[in-house]
Amino acid sequence: MKRNHKKRLAILGSTGSIGRQSLEVVRHLSSEFELVGLVAGRQSVLLTEQALEFKPQWVMSQQNQALQGKLPAHTRILDNEEQLCEQLAGPDIDLVLCAIVGTAGLLPVLSAIRSGKDIALASKEILVMAGELVMREAAKSGSRILPVDSEHCAIFQCLQGQSEAEFKRILLTASGGPFYADPELDLELVSLEQALQHPTWSMGRKISLDSATMMNKALEIIEAAWLFNARPEQIEVLVHPQSIVHSMVEFKDHSILAQLGLPDMRLPIQYCLQYPQRTPSLQQSMDFSKVWKLEFMPPDLKRFPATELARLALQQGGAAGAVLNAANEVAVERFCRKEISFAKISRIVADTLQKLPKYSADSLEDILMADSEARKFAATR
Repeated sequence: MKRNHKKRLAILGSTGSIGRQSLEVVRHLSSEFELVGLVAGRQSVLLTEQALEFKPQWVMSQQNQALQGKLPAHTRILDNEEQLCEQLAGPDIDLVLCAIVGTAGLLPVLSAIRSGKDIALASKEILVMAGELVMREAAKSGSRILPVDSEHCAIFQCLQGQSEAEFKRILLTASGGPFYADPELDLELVSLEQALQHPTWSMGRKISLDSATMMNKALEIIEAAWLFNARPEQIEVLVHPQSIVHSMVEFKDHSILAQLGLPDMRLPIQYCLQYPQRTPSLQQSMDFSKVWKLEFMPPDLKRFPATELARLALQQGGAAGAVLNAANEVAVERFCRKEISFAKISRIVADTLQKLPKYSADSLEDILMADSEARKFAATR
């Protein structure tokens, strides 16, 4: 059925890497979308430029004072999270794209889900911290969770027209980060600058560092378990340095479907924003007349134990995902401040996950308590 109005969109994290690429997609498909709201962190200059171009109804940032008097006349500045949640739950929004790194997007996304809005989800922390709560609320309201991560979007596409009972396993691909190809490198001596040099993708600092430790893939294991109702043993990680095969699904008849494409986040973003439609995108077409080398190998769990920590968190249940995520965020920040070595990031996460008591995930308050306690513990290790 043809839509009689533009899809009304809010972007949380509009000045980050995913947010900026999302706006490229909106610009490309300007006849399809109305940008209603923008949320950003501290990049007030860029947010101002975005607001002047797209003229949203409202914006919000951590630097609201710097926005005063610089926005379109009709654009309102939201003062707090309560106002943001109210706007996201209101009648002027059809779809929320969440690309906020960290825990800040959890409550706004829950508000949107409870009001039945579709969520294009790029923030791993939402499902890692509160997967059970998020999926339960989405089932109640009819909200669709559309995964923007290239790997989960690939799996989502492979499962179209298939039932959950038909797939045998998910093959989650990983680039391996900047250090995987150098097994002789001492990870205790890695610098911040080295860790940020991802060989394939251009990403923000936190995601780049998570890719280097393979914690990014650990978070994706937990996400996949919630998104696709998969057991931990059904999710297998394969290191694929070329980042062409974004993930695969094996079915019970042993056939395998894969989604391929050049490394470009604009394609999964557009797929989720337009779902279930497909239209021409900004992605470059693959040229199969060239020689393509596609390699796959098992992860080195001794040097990069993060994915096993994800399986431990899923086994523990409750708010263990929130504990893992919080400990990792603290450890990554400590590495950035040069307080700890690169290799110690995973050790701190493991220590926090193994030594803290089990926390319930029945409510948002329980999850935030687990998050807080994990942060305190990880800060002292």
